Amino acid sequence: MTAPGALIERGHVTGGGGAASGPGLTRPGPARSGVPLLVAQILLGLVCAGYATGAALGWGSERLALVMGDFGLSAAAFAAAVSCLLYARVHESRFRPAWLLFAFSSGMAAAGNAVWGWYEVVLHKDVPSPSLADLFFLLFAPPAIVGLLVLAKKPVTRAGWVCLVLDAWLIGGSLLTLSWSLALAHTAHFEGESVARAALTLAYPLLDIVLVSMVLALHFRRSQLNRSATNTAIAALALTVLCDALFTSPLLRENYTSGQLLDAGWFAGSLLLAYAPWGARRPVPVPVTGTASARAQRHHSRPVAGSLAALTPYLAAAVCTLGILYNVVEGRRVDRVVVLTGCTVVLALVVRQGIMLLDNIALTHELAQKENHFRSLVQGSSDVIMIAAPTGILRYVSPAASGVYGREAEDLIGEELASLIHPEDLGGVVHEVRRFLAAPPSEEPTTRIECRFRSGRGDWLNVESTVNRHQGGLIFNSRDVTERVRLQAQLQHNAEHDPLTDLPNRALFTRRVRKALAGRRASDPGTAVLFIDLDGFKGVNDRLGHQAGDELLVQAARRLQDSVRAGDTAARLGGDEFAALILGDGSRDRVARENQVHEIADRLRLTLSQPYTVEGGNEVRVAASIGVAFAEPGISAGELLRNADLAMYRAKAAGKDRVEMYAPQMQAEVVRRTELATRLRTALDDGEFALLHQPVVDLATGRITAVAAQARWRSAQGILFTPAEFLRVADDGERIAELGRWLLEHAVEQAAERASLGHRTPVSVRLPARRLLDRSLPLGSVEALLTRHGLPSGSLMIELADNDPRVSFDDLEQRLVSLRRLGVRIALDGFGSGYAAINALRRLPVDVLKLDRGLVEGVVESARLRKITSGLLRIASDLGLQSVADGVDVPEQVLALRAMGCTHGQGMAFSGPLDEYRLRRALVRGEYPLPGGAAVPVGNGPARPPIRSNNETPVPPT
Repeated sequence: MTAPGALIERGHVTGGGGAASGPGLTRPGPARSGVPLLVAQILLGLVCAGYATGAALGWGSERLALVMGDFGLSAAAFAAAVSCLLYARVHESRFRPAWLLFAFSSGMAAAGNAVWGWYEVVLHKDVPSPSLADLFFLLFAPPAIVGLLVLAKKPVTRAGWVCLVLDAWLIGGSLLTLSWSLALAHTAHFEGESVARAALTLAYPLLDIVLVSMVLALHFRRSQLNRSATNTAIAALALTVLCDALFTSPLLRENYTSGQLLDAGWFAGSLLLAYAPWGARRPVPVPVTGTASARAQRHHSRPVAGSLAALTPYLAAAVCTLGILYNVVEGRRVDRVVVLTGCTVVLALVVRQGIMLLDNIALTHELAQKENHFRSLVQGSSDVIMIAAPTGILRYVSPAASGVYGREAEDLIGEELASLIHPEDLGGVVHEVRRFLAAPPSEEPTTRIECRFRSGRGDWLNVESTVNRHQGGLIFNSRDVTERVRLQAQLQHNAEHDPLTDLPNRALFTRRVRKALAGRRASDPGTAVLFIDLDGFKGVNDRLGHQAGDELLVQAARRLQDSVRAGDTAARLGGDEFAALILGDGSRDRVARENQVHEIADRLRLTLSQPYTVEGGNEVRVAASIGVAFAEPGISAGELLRNADLAMYRAKAAGKDRVEMYAPQMQAEVVRRTELATRLRTALDDGEFALLHQPVVDLATGRITAVAAQARWRSAQGILFTPAEFLRVADDGERIAELGRWLLEHAVEQAAERASLGHRTPVSVRLPARRLLDRSLPLGSVEALLTRHGLPSGSLMIELADNDPRVSFDDLEQRLVSLRRLGVRIALDGFGSGYAAINALRRLPVDVLKLDRGLVEGVVESARLRKITSGLLRIASDLGLQSVADGVDVPEQVLALRAMGCTHGQGMAFSGPLDEYRLRRALVRGEYPLPGGAAVPVGNGPARPPIRSNNETPVPPT
């Protein structure tokens, strides 16, 4: 037996044939508690047994026998009438008329027995014949017959009603033929009796025959609803009819007296009818996974009952034939009544069989149509329907297999199911089928299985099957879902990979990092994450376009993928950011492992820094800043990625094109910067910013020719931050714009106040070029500011702080020309620090060139810088521009710059940034002494001026 066959057989035994106490079998229960119902049955049996015992012993006296035989039967019939009446009033159902009729019938029986007892017990007379008791007894049968019709299952067609009438007549006619032959003919021809008495004598057995006919005819047609009550009522009436039949026999009737054993049958029939409606049980549900006996009962009880129902007409005809044969054997002349009833019985049998034949023909035709319809559905379905036997062998395969599997259905029939399933999927299929067969069918009628199926072309198809139980085996309704599986795999791949480079994206990379930290490598400290950023990629996009940038990213991704090992992961996180997961090698030497990973990262940096050939054959270069972070015990994937990201930003801040290892102080610095950025958002509104001015000195005379406005932030904790410090953490562009407006307004306002006191020294304000074109600083704002404060023309100079390539030179040129018309002077700040400075000098209306601090710092020590600085100053002189050297901190720089032709300077060699009080004192003095052959005294400082002026507030390092 194959593996699927074994599991199907096992599931059939264990899951489908569990014990009664298992989950697959539903136990029947009474409508009420089982104990009171059992007590009622026992009491009913004891009362009936007591009555029968008393009747058998003669009740001890003749009078007591008369009382029990008459009034006892009347009381039992009255109890049945009351019981059926109460049940009909309490329970609303379609059977309510039947119980009302049974109540009326029992009432008539109670009245008849009461009249009988009145004559025998009270009047001490024989009951006359006919009498009122006979009338009541005759009224017993018709309501009972109609009640049985109400309880019966109603036919749904006219042919059904005709068959019901014919069945009743077949039974009644045959009984009438037999009883007429045995006794009724003798009674009908009894001489000396009146017609009324003879009719009364015949009425009892005829009504009993009708009642027996209805009981037998309806026994196989009773409704499934309230079946227990119906069976009990039929049994009660059958017992009553049996006693009536015995009573009508001439031999028993001639010797009958009240209180005999025959009364016990009537008594039991009445009490059984009284018990019938109240002792009903709930319908017994069919066991869902029953035992063999339960299945046998379910499959065989109906055929037996159907066979008896089918044989009923033939049994009736046989009884009728026996009645006729009895007359022939006894040598009697066949009575006309027997001939008439026999003929009608035969006629009814022929008519009934004709109806059944037509009905069978119609059913056969309908069954053939349904079978053809079903066959068309199965054969025309695009799904493959397969039936597997308990042994796992395919017994049926629909024709759709040729189109789906590429194999004919005949070729698949007889093969083992296991041989068609992919070996890697077979274990999962076996497990799911075993679980399905063990589950109760009522809770899980079907299951769904997906596996790979061998096709006739030799490849494997992804097949989805709906599985149902079928006679111990399984039915598979299968369909080819290969395209859907491929589409799902493609969608899954797209969701986890970058569409441009096809590298894993951030989500997949994070998941793999989490897996590496949680798997068997969780305790390996050698696992590392590399964060990579391409320096200069934005310039490639700006110069050559995004198509060239995309080609560069694809080539960089290919280089990164080729540089990592097979078990490692390279990913693109977005933009020009990449990452790599380097799994540990199990080494416990942390230092050696860090050196190894650092070498890998450095080689990767060199690889990514090699030239790229992009669109149009252009060769471009970018650098790579790489941050490395190692796994620590208990670290999460998010924390490890954050650490690598911090190290990468440290590499960019330290000059780019380098590798930085993560250190814990990096996180502390990020926390500090975040706190500063948070406090900076409210510092301006809280008045924590102060305005300082640094003098600009004529290098030829030492005279103060201008002052440069600078903002300082004195936080609530008493710390003073320079612009380089707080602008580095101010990532809010709106905040920086607001700070620029504040600086411009306060610088103009204080310059106007100084001018009113006689100090007409110009003030310079450093503004980014993009801020001059920003909507937050309208064209008329500077004009309105100068007019409002009455600042004289030429007293304001704006230093262009950067050369943003996004700024349009045409717009900037128009803006600067309009400002110069107002007397605002323009300075080009940071000259010599970028390629865009020459273009700005060529196009923009500039009055002053401000040398970059980086040139000034090395002008004394570096001959190369001296030549560069000298050339730039010569350009300024040729253009007729003034020059200002920023960051002049030592006397040697003053001498060198003055010798090169620089006209002005600012720095610690003269003075640091001053508050308003110290600035006015310096303006009153008007000049600073210039260095000669000796050190230059500055302020109240020492003989050799320090790098930082004594007048500047100490600034703690950040």
